[in-house]
Amino acid sequence: MTAIDPRITAGVDGSAGARAAVAWAARIASLRHLELKIAHGLRVAGRYYGGGLSGAGAETLFDAIRADGERAVADARALAAAVDRDLTITSQVHNDPPVPALIDESRHARLLVVAHTGAGGFTGMLVGGTAASVAAHAHCPVAVVRGRHGATAVPEAGPVAVGIDGSPNSEPAIAVAFEEASLRGVPLVAVHAWTDTTAEDPRGPTRPEAGEAAEDRLLTQRLAGRPEKYPDVGIRRVLVRDRPRHALLDVSAEAQLVVVGSRGRGGFTGMVLGSTSQALVQHARCPVLVVRPQRKG
Repeated sequence: MTAIDPRITAGVDGSAGARAAVAWAARIASLRHLELKIAHGLRVAGRYYGGGLSGAGAETLFDAIRADGERAVADARALAAAVDRDLTITSQVHNDPPVPALIDESRHARLLVVAHTGAGGFTGMLVGGTAASVAAHAHCPVAVVRGRHGATAVPEAGPVAVGIDGSPNSEPAIAVAFEEASLRGVPLVAVHAWTDTTAEDPRGPTRPEAGEAAEDRLLTQRLAGRPEKYPDVGIRRVLVRDRPRHALLDVSAEAQLVVVGSRGRGGFTGMVLGSTSQALVQHARCPVLVVRPQRKG
């Protein structure tokens, strides 16, 4: 099994979104007393490959692109140091493109932090390709940093929320959510949406009212033992007949962090991100922490 270093890694590209993500990552690293690593992957493939450049011209352009990356990293280091002057900060500029570079970084990190979109995003894209790909394939939990209504002003107040659906994938998310709430000294909102049709659906609920009691028991079972382990964390239960993504998007308006598993009980075999986690990383109004099951071997 790959050794995990006691660090948080933040991917940067010089964009405003990435700067907000670095500041958020620095605060979390400071709170956890962990090292912060700042990583940048060079976006070179589309810049000159096939563009007629070769030899000295290609080398000169590559050097310029690398210099841009080094400046982005230097700016990010200064921003992180301003958050906590005692924070241990390391950095690396990878020759690989951002996605493979950050996925490789995730093999050694406790948490990987990326912006919801960055310098590589196109106008109108809700989530940059880097954020979506990394959240889907990373080897550690991934935080996609979002602000209210997509802004870079990331909320620092409010509870931690967690989506609970009864699937095995939600168990690691529950554990992480309680830990995050305890570290931040805030309550936890445990959200369990128990049907795949909305309350306004003309077909009506897909389960009888008796099913609500069963779903309430399921939520109780999933939370069992957590209050004893985290007596400092107040718990607010939200049991709602609605699509999980709708319920969690609503809660994200008041939360400072939403924690979800990578794929829930409605996911299909082979999917790396379920519809709920995809919707949250695209539309949530606070940072989203996607927790994947720990890989073995």
